[in-house]
Amino acid sequence: MPNANGLNKCLTVFDQDSTVVAVVEMSQSSWLVAGIVPGVERRPLKKLDSDEHDLLDLLHRWRDEALKAGCKVTRITVAYEAGRDGFWLARWLRARGVEAHVIHSSSVAVSREHRRAKTDRLDTRLLKRSFLGWLRGEANHCSMAAIPTLDEEDAKRPNREHQSLVEERTRIINRMKGALTRLGIRGFKPTLRRAAEHLDELRTPNDEPMPPNTQAELRRDMTRLCLVKEQIKEIEATRNHQLAAAPKKGTHPMLRLLARVMGIGIETADMLVNEMLSRDLRDRRAVARFAGLTGSPDESGKRRREKGLAKAGSARVRRGMIQLAWRWLWFQKDSALAQWYRARTADGRRTTRKVMIVALARKLLIVLWRMVTTGEVPEGVVLRPAAS
Repeated sequence: MPNANGLNKCLTVFDQDSTVVAVVEMSQSSWLVAGIVPGVERRPLKKLDSDEHDLLDLLHRWRDEALKAGCKVTRITVAYEAGRDGFWLARWLRARGVEAHVIHSSSVAVSREHRRAKTDRLDTRLLKRSFLGWLRGEANHCSMAAIPTLDEEDAKRPNREHQSLVEERTRIINRMKGALTRLGIRGFKPTLRRAAEHLDELRTPNDEPMPPNTQAELRRDMTRLCLVKEQIKEIEATRNHQLAAAPKKGTHPMLRLLARVMGIGIETADMLVNEMLSRDLRDRRAVARFAGLTGSPDESGKRRREKGLAKAGSARVRRGMIQLAWRWLWFQKDSALAQWYRARTADGRRTTRKVMIVALARKLLIVLWRMVTTGEVPEGVVLRPAAS
């Protein structure tokens, strides 16, 4: 069903006499559903098993109650907070004619009391107030998350799995090196292909063989490392095959264009495109906010200071862009952005460089967003030859 609503406020006129409003407080074992039914004075509250069919039956029952009370229902709206369940329920409800929304949890204002009562019943009341304000078109009540399609969600999985496997590979290698260091064994590289065959030859500084438990642990770690490496290669090979087989499918043109920029590898391009650049972002300010690369000013009276990054956006995009900003200075030395950075860090102070690299990451992200949306190549940027 088409979504004519914005994310910060509803753009559809809200008529409470013809709209069933419901919010769901979700948990693994049960759902607590609170509603506002036209023509019914009571505020219904129902606890259900975590089953989407029971939820739909409940919404239809509330609609029938409104009809018996003389109110014609033309709209059923449901909202729940983003969390472990993701977006599947919203997609499922929308496919059955129910207007479903997912609320950003951090956008709902809560009490600042040090110890406040928190129950599912109180949470549903808070969600109802925020959701009603959003439906009325009032600003700053809450904001909604953009609900991706199943294909858009699935496109993020290879890069996220690849990142998780790379981190696991690093952990295994560090663990093996730490085990060898504790025994005083140096110069042995446990990451080599045939390293397991030479474990029996290793000796401690006292010319003693490696203890059996430590040797068994290292062998298991090496076996695990081989499996992780094979899985990483499998993910990379599958992605390269998909890009070659369908270069113009979906977000592949964006990914191939980004990968042509010197200093941007296929992994970084895949992450940026599927996590952010393929979204329908309004302007450059929305781009910076999504990555959490905007500032957080603190002003009160005469006091004015900057508390640093807001960090309210995607941590994955933010970390990737800061790493890319450092690489950009090496691979794109003659670009306008690199020259801008060098001009502002000419004094050589370390604090200035660390602050300005964040500013460079923000500018670079905006430039790349314009590049994939309008085709505008940044000034002075070196591109790899286009693949045939």
